[in-house]
Amino acid sequence: MPLARFLDPSSPSLKICGVTLERDARKLAELGVDALGVNFWPKSKRFLDPSQAGWLQALSGEILRVGVFVNPDIGEAIALVRAGLIDVIQLHGDETPETATPIREAGIPFIKAIGVQGAGELDRATDFQADALLLDAPAPGVYGGTGETFDWSVAAAFILNHPGLPVILAGGIVPGNAVAALAAVHPAALDVASGSESSPGIKDFEKVEALLAAVRAVH
Repeated sequence: MPLARFLDPSSPSLKICGVTLERDARKLAELGVDALGVNFWPKSKRFLDPSQAGWLQALSGEILRVGVFVNPDIGEAIALVRAGLIDVIQLHGDETPETATPIREAGIPFIKAIGVQGAGELDRATDFQADALLLDAPAPGVYGGTGETFDWSVAAAFILNHPGLPVILAGGIVPGNAVAALAAVHPAALDVASGSESSPGIKDFEKVEALLAAVRAVH
């Protein structure tokens, strides 16, 4: 799926993150899930070793492939895009706007994730010049995937004040609150990791289909 369509707020999308298995990735593509995320941070319980991720190449054009990195070697992240494994870089650590400069200069799309305790964390958010922001629950040292929510009103207010910047909502989204999240925040997409799993890195497709139904009900 083209990135522009994924980030179009008039028709919310679904990104399933923390994918570790080729069979799960293929099924997500078959179901029409808009994007998948693979976690290349070695300390993640959903870590996928890039050397074992060659199967991502075959999914090119079928589903948007997002590589999640935490305080990475930017050159290595860019190399994975150029090798055809991923389409988009997601920076999910303590990166600064300056960190992202080589990504912008390479013309590679990227998403910056920000853990939101309150509105103050978003003061410099636009400085990243990212293609989208992903707003998540704060998780120092863990960097997401905790299943915790945050104050959605902060995200909703940011979107109202920055209508031209696509926002992806993450953090504690499950089938039972996905509709409420979309109604409260009006994000471009929902990003779900733990709320789409049977165990870390293993997808539960009953949950995935329920999340898809929630997103499609808004179309």
